[in-house]
Amino acid sequence: MAEAKKSPLEKEYENAWDRYSKAELDKVFDLGEKYINFISRCKTERECVDEFRTVAEKAGYKNIKEFIEQKKPLKPGDKIYAEVMGKTIALFVIGKRPLEEGMNIIGAHIDSPRLDLKQNPLYEDTDLAMFETHYYGGIKKYQWVTLPLALHGVIVKKDGTRINVVIGEEDDDPVVGVSDLLIHLAKDQMKKTLADGIDGENLNILVGSIPIKDKKAKNRVKQNILQILNEKYGIKEEDFVSAEIEVVPAGKARHYGIDKSMIMAYGQDDRVCAYTSFEAIMQVEKPEKTCVALLVDKEEIGSVGATGMHSRFFENTVAEIANLLGEYSELTVRRALSNSKMISSDVNAAFDPNFPEVMEKNNCSKFGRGIVFNKYTGSRGKSGSNDANAEFIAQLRAIMEKHNVSWQAAELGKVDQGGGGTIAYILANYGMEVIDAGIALHNMHAPWEISCKADLYEAVKAYKAFLIEA
Repeated sequence: MAEAKKSPLEKEYENAWDRYSKAELDKVFDLGEKYINFISRCKTERECVDEFRTVAEKAGYKNIKEFIEQKKPLKPGDKIYAEVMGKTIALFVIGKRPLEEGMNIIGAHIDSPRLDLKQNPLYEDTDLAMFETHYYGGIKKYQWVTLPLALHGVIVKKDGTRINVVIGEEDDDPVVGVSDLLIHLAKDQMKKTLADGIDGENLNILVGSIPIKDKKAKNRVKQNILQILNEKYGIKEEDFVSAEIEVVPAGKARHYGIDKSMIMAYGQDDRVCAYTSFEAIMQVEKPEKTCVALLVDKEEIGSVGATGMHSRFFENTVAEIANLLGEYSELTVRRALSNSKMISSDVNAAFDPNFPEVMEKNNCSKFGRGIVFNKYTGSRGKSGSNDANAEFIAQLRAIMEKHNVSWQAAELGKVDQGGGGTIAYILANYGMEVIDAGIALHNMHAPWEISCKADLYEAVKAYKAFLIEA
């Protein structure tokens, strides 16, 4: 019997791996290596901003403060960046057309779920030194026990001295961790739900067990830890109050799968989209419209605070750029924002054969099918969603086809199963066209998340195409 053929009127999303020549396949794996190197080193917002700034400056980007302080005018083709408190960065390539005609923007977030040390974290209990934590973002708390964990962050002393801290990443570094109850004594714990099995207040980090020699001293193990930290970093216990120390999975990202087609790494939500967005804007030269890569903090807790997307930093920066272009007025800034188009580059959930019941197969993203366009996010009736316009999606379809980008359309799980949100709706408040488009993951929000290398490659192509064509 002859095999049934699909009608040319039907849509079938192709597997990107089937499209690659040997030369292009090499590019896919080369990009994967670069990304593994990045995501292994950049596990906090500050580390990401430091990396992006360093690379951008080598590529000719200048701090906007230089232009403001020296009253230097901007011109088409100029590349600039603006930072907020070292935890958010926006990169601009000035276009040939007036700013009020709008910008092409890609926006990702560089914060990820984790544990944060509390303000007064160090204590001793039964000859063990511990750090208290407060989890950040949406996590399954039981996933964070019995793992090797590392400490990344900064300590700022009263005189303003900033000390960078990384413990647990070098081969001879110690790691720390959260203990779990042994199975032999876990009868009561095993009766609890997954959500209640580990309490947030019990996500305490074990950091030491050796006491100082003075047997008459109090908190002898705690004092030993303080001595070690003082010798290495010159700090006292009070300095923890002005510190930001994040507790993250220790170790490097890894190739995943026997065929090395995937990547296992911490923080891929959303640094996989931040990295590909950054790679895309680095390839943009002398565009028609001003191009922007927004890489922001605090999305995982609602985009709040001075470094989150709800702040006015982006709007203020656009006003500064308009002024440096000699185009400033309140109306120009408003028009520049409302006439802009944006891709909110954030991740989606890839279909997982172990958990098919939460997905609807016609409308879920899959590994290897390319970048995921998500018309709406939100939950239960699209609540809290930006719902992209059909006209904008049609334009994006044409751009993707022109640039031979593999893409797919999906939503985040079955109706009423759950949901999620991004920064898309915040930029849409200005009246601009916005859609979510990013990379599909397994294990989203877990300590180790999985992405597909082909999807990384297609995301860079998609973001670049959007920046130069929209």
